[in-house]
Amino acid sequence: MVWLLRLLLVFLFIFLIFGTIKFLLKPTRKIEAARKHKRFLLLDNDEVIKNFQLTYNGAVFTGEKYLGATKNSIDVVSISLSPEHTTSIQGMAKEDFYFIEKKIHEKYPLAQINWKSPIHEFLYQKK
Repeated sequence: MVWLLRLLLVFLFIFLIFGTIKFLLKPTRKIEAARKHKRFLLLDNDEVIKNFQLTYNGAVFTGEKYLGATKNSIDVVSISLSPEHTTSIQGMAKEDFYFIEKKIHEKYPLAQINWKSPIHEFLYQKK
């Protein structure tokens, strides 16, 4: 009976350690921590069919990747970016959006980035 209780405690201990590690490595926790500290973080899965998330200056953006043919291969050719909450982009300047584009082009150099409203209007307004 005592050995059964000890075995149960060992399994409980392993379960708690596994759950803690899984919680600490959770991507949504990473993006939320980066958002709170107003850092840049790009969370992307190598699968093209899955969207990616990035955060910058406290705003979270979702990017949709689209596959297409390039000169030598099939690659991500278009990315559509939109903020999760439009109120979170208040106060951001054009340089902030250009920085985000630069970081995305480091990972996807052939992709054309398309911003959704209201960022698209802000970036391409006539002076």
